[in-house]
Amino acid sequence: MRLSILGFITILFLSVGCSNQPGPFEISKQHIGPLTDSTQVKDLETIYAKDSIVKSVSDEAFSGTPNQIDIFEKGGKKLLTLTPKQALDSTSTISSMHVYDERFKTEKGLNAASTFKDIKNNYKISRISNLINSVVVGVDDINAAFTIDKEELPANLRFDRNLKFEATHIPDNAKIKYFFITWNKY
Repeated sequence: MRLSILGFITILFLSVGCSNQPGPFEISKQHIGPLTDSTQVKDLETIYAKDSIVKSVSDEAFSGTPNQIDIFEKGGKKLLTLTPKQALDSTSTISSMHVYDERFKTEKGLNAASTFKDIKNNYKISRISNLINSVVVGVDDINAAFTIDKEELPANLRFDRNLKFEATHIPDNAKIKYFFITWNKY
């Protein structure tokens, strides 16, 4: 009897300890699904064994420009585009990820289909950058950058490249065009 209670307690502790694993589509500051800020390019074949990995090698592969790696589900749906820190280095870690699939979500439910309102209601905005055709909203809490097309903005704000954007300039219903996670660990 005493041995079976001890066995039950051991199994209970093991199951609780294993439940802390991130979900396959969970995003946090240090991981996105099964990827962490220390995942190496060579590990991708194992991590995404059931998916398709497409490595693009450009003509500039030997110039030191990192090549992108696309991850697709077997059915063809694009999940992520990964950029390694170093080109042509299987031991390189991942520098940034472009998130395509809406199933990838932060703890607070933010995903590639979210709006500006979702960003500002759930996270502290660290910066807003004014680019030619878009604004980029940075959220340091999760190492994320969200690109919003200037077509989503009022017409009087689209063409002023010198305007210092603030959260009040961006409509709540402005859709995210691109969702990036960046790990700049050197």
